[in-house]
Amino acid sequence: MLTVSAEIASAAGTLRIGMTASDIPLTTGQTDQGGEGQRFMGYTVYNALIEWDLTRADKPSALVPGLATSWSVDASDKTKWTFKLREGVKFHDGSIFDANSVVWNLDKLLKADAPQFDKRQSAQGKSRIPAVSSYKAIDALTVEITTKTPDATLPYQISWILMSSPANWEAQGKNWYAVAQKPSGTGPWKIENGFTPRERVEMTPNKEYWDKNRIPKLDKLVLIPLPEPNTRVAALRSGQVDWIEAPAPDSVKSLKAAGFEIVTNSYPHNWTWHFSRIEGSPWNDIRIRKAANLAVDRDGLNELLGGLSIPAQGYLPPGHQWFGNPTFKLSYNVTEAKKLMAEAGYTPEKPLTTKVIISSSGSGQMLPLQMNEYIQQTLAEVGIKIEYEVADWNTVINIWRAGAKDPSAKGATAINYSYFIQDPFTALIRQSQCNLAPPAGTNWGYYCDPEMDAMFDKVRTTFDAAEQDKVLQQIHEKYVNDALFLMVTHDVNPRAMTKKVKGFVQAQNWFQDFSTISMEP
Repeated sequence: MLTVSAEIASAAGTLRIGMTASDIPLTTGQTDQGGEGQRFMGYTVYNALIEWDLTRADKPSALVPGLATSWSVDASDKTKWTFKLREGVKFHDGSIFDANSVVWNLDKLLKADAPQFDKRQSAQGKSRIPAVSSYKAIDALTVEITTKTPDATLPYQISWILMSSPANWEAQGKNWYAVAQKPSGTGPWKIENGFTPRERVEMTPNKEYWDKNRIPKLDKLVLIPLPEPNTRVAALRSGQVDWIEAPAPDSVKSLKAAGFEIVTNSYPHNWTWHFSRIEGSPWNDIRIRKAANLAVDRDGLNELLGGLSIPAQGYLPPGHQWFGNPTFKLSYNVTEAKKLMAEAGYTPEKPLTTKVIISSSGSGQMLPLQMNEYIQQTLAEVGIKIEYEVADWNTVINIWRAGAKDPSAKGATAINYSYFIQDPFTALIRQSQCNLAPPAGTNWGYYCDPEMDAMFDKVRTTFDAAEQDKVLQQIHEKYVNDALFLMVTHDVNPRAMTKKVKGFVQAQNWFQDFSTISMEP
């Protein structure tokens, strides 16, 4: 059982959070541990040029200025973007943020021969910005970024790229491992005393933060990795933490009865199996892909989750502006699923046997072991026998980046992955464009369809938002009608916390703002 020191437990104004991650997310700038890593160790210690508005709970987040006060595309050359930077911003170590800092940080991800190039951060950030071709400082407060082709999704891509201090890297002996224990960003929180792997990290307010409205109210924010849901619940009940991510669904009723708050909100998330489409994969057969989607009892799974999910009607959630009108309906229809499997040559008595990679926990993965066990049982009813390869979440992310052809996949033909579906590139393009298969991107399954690529190209060259939405609707219709993924559910991002936590606004976003929070004595 987790042990929290008395000094931490009694500190005034301290918020202790039990994460689903099994380790402290990478602290040097570009975080690992998926969306949870970016939530807790990204937009806390660091800033991006463009960020998300996390101030509202009643509507989806939109992009807002971060370290860039504005950005624009050249009217005569849609590959050239100009970013105007915020004046007077300092890193935690006191050094100045400017255009050269931006170039330095892009080099650390994209330029393998740069002295500051970091393989670990590059693995997290490079695939986020595939549009970027070149970049340069125009003056101290202006950066120009050129894309390979016109790409209207660049602002979304740039929102993932976090700025760490070049001067701090120099001061730490040009050693990223040393920087990890003494990081320096421009964000509202600082890490001043290092961290203990797999145990905890403590953050304190950056009193000199450039956005005075977001200077944290807390004295301290403590993050504790607790990957097992029942352990998280026990830690909350015993007072060892004040807040947990993703409580076990069967604990929600008793937690409410005990006086804890359960906070939920819709947000851009899905929970899928990403199919391999390499030679020999059974998922190349649309009949099998559709059969699997018809064999999942999503309402039954929602009951297992205590109602803390939205059963999938597509890859995107119901009511999404890009949902469109797909003709393939994700109903629970065992009879039709068996018929499709029989046409493909399989029955429950002579099943298709294949392997799927799943995680034991992790950001956005909800309750992966229990959920996948449920799906395993329902698929068996129609003649799909699933064997699981279980790994921790960070390992699953590495397998996902390496692709279905990589030896790390161990012959698996699908990977259970929860997707951030907040913008066109991250939601749809990066999973399915032909030329974004590994190592160029994260099209794990090597799916390739010229018709789909043509629509992706149209998204990039459509700078009018309303017209772009129409193209995205067509893309989503194809996602569903071709059953490109096993589309299972959408999370509602449940959190459980003590009533001492005040001022938290749960944005409709993977990321959250901890600056507004205070702790009642």
